[in-house]
Amino acid sequence: MLKIGLDAMGGDFAPEAIVQGAVLALDKVAADSRIVLFGDEAKIKAVLEAEGCSADRFDIVATTEVIEMGDHPAKAFQAKANSSITVGFGYLAKGLIHGFASAGSTGAMMVGSMYAVKPIEGVIRPTISSLVPTAAGRPALLLDVGLNVDCKPEVLAQYGLIGSIYAESVLGIERPRVALLNIGEEEAKGNAQSKATYELLKTEERINFVGNVEGSHIFSGKVADVIVCDGFVGNTVLKMAEGLYRINKAMGGGNSFWEAMNYEHVGGTPVLGVNAPVIIGHGCSSAQAICSMVLSTEQTIRAGVTARLQQAFKNEQFTE
Repeated sequence: MLKIGLDAMGGDFAPEAIVQGAVLALDKVAADSRIVLFGDEAKIKAVLEAEGCSADRFDIVATTEVIEMGDHPAKAFQAKANSSITVGFGYLAKGLIHGFASAGSTGAMMVGSMYAVKPIEGVIRPTISSLVPTAAGRPALLLDVGLNVDCKPEVLAQYGLIGSIYAESVLGIERPRVALLNIGEEEAKGNAQSKATYELLKTEERINFVGNVEGSHIFSGKVADVIVCDGFVGNTVLKMAEGLYRINKAMGGGNSFWEAMNYEHVGGTPVLGVNAPVIIGHGCSSAQAICSMVLSTEQTIRAGVTARLQQAFKNEQFTE
């Protein structure tokens, strides 16, 4: 039985939206998948009753504390030992669940990722990534999108390999094209960081490196399937895309490309480079977004991304 852990207390609209999203996901996950809810048992069961859904369809792990958005992530993760996030990571570290997702404190989720399940040996720094829609009809993977705002070239080069493995495993893209986000396509363009990263990526035989990609081609899908950048740049790109989506929607525009920018269809951002599948969702996640997050977590687990990354970095020599 594949077990998908879900923090029922994380997010602006928890536990109602979280539990409702879990109910939506029930008939979409595989028959051998089981959703495990972590949180206030009485509140979870009250929402399930209101939804007309039997609590027997879930595993419920009762917790008594919640890590709030305003809490110091590291301190709260330790001090609130019976919080839904801390207990969830405890289950994940012990293999009692196969993946863990939350729309709660991003900081606490990263603390759990780094100290409970820990980075994969050989990975200098884990990354968070995001799928972006393209005009070609299939998404591209952008990483990093906010975890590491300053990155050494060796870290960015690892992101190329991490992103390539994820795109092949989860997105089903054979030999995904990996590109470095830069201010020009020419090899000599960019700052010292991008030039040094380019040299490392072009000698990485395990990936299909296609060179630099400009910002104007991120959403075209014609150049790259995996786009590498540091977290400062990636987060800026992601927030710009989200802002354009909201403006377009407010102005009445809409088509399949723009609708693919709706975070509700993606649900969450995977933390890549740690020893178990971890998915972080938007704090304002709706029930639909939670449903998408559960399905994304299931897909990541079944794709075996963690094992493939562990194998790829088994003999990695990079050190920071």
